[in-house]
Amino acid sequence: MTNTLVVSAHPEPDSFTAAWARASAEAAAGAGDVATSDLYAMGFDPAERAELYRHEGRFDPLRVQEAAAAAGTLPPELAAEVAKIRAADLLILHFPIWWFGPPAMLKGWFDRALVHGALHAVERRFEDGPCAGKRALMCVSTGCRAEECGPDGREGDLRLLLWPLAHALRYCGFTVLEPVCVHEVHGYHEAPARDAFAARIACVLEQQAAVIDGLASRPVWASNPSSDFDSLGRLLPGAPVLSPFIRHA
Repeated sequence: MTNTLVVSAHPEPDSFTAAWARASAEAAAGAGDVATSDLYAMGFDPAERAELYRHEGRFDPLRVQEAAAAAGTLPPELAAEVAKIRAADLLILHFPIWWFGPPAMLKGWFDRALVHGALHAVERRFEDGPCAGKRALMCVSTGCRAEECGPDGREGDLRLLLWPLAHALRYCGFTVLEPVCVHEVHGYHEAPARDAFAARIACVLEQQAAVIDGLASRPVWASNPSSDFDSLGRLLPGAPVLSPFIRHA
């Protein structure tokens, strides 16, 4: 049995992102329990700050999160998200790309819900992180053509845009699977292209069950293990370069 958490970030409940997230949740329900976090519908607060905690004095987010996690005094909305993440074997994130990154709502969920002291710590990160053994899948839409967000595309390489989120998940211990990307999702299609767009989107939703069923064989998004780094955290000579973000100096 696989327990799944589906997190979605789009303000419109009738959006493709929302429908795609529902398709994931329905598909995952056949394999185990499913929890959902529709961040906009929940009214999730993405802005981390001192007044959300029982805290006085200088606000150091990591220390405050760690202390609250240890004392059992996390804000209720964070405690709920941590519990969902801990219970999940599989995390599925649904979101669009806005201004070359995820919506601020999702970034805020990363900032707040991946609580220091609960889902990562100084001595518990990457392969040793609390989420080791869990898998994560990003289901992403863009408004541009696939060609425009390739390595030579003028919108920028989508894999590089997604890398910071993937690495944050790896930091907590998740195994990150190759993302699923759907392009040219926007509200400016005109007939007859509009009908073709609707048919294409319907096909994506219909095929999501097969995507979820096939995750066991989906490739892992390769990253350097901790053994590829020296005691100062620098990539060892001879270690493979798997991303422009981590390369030989």
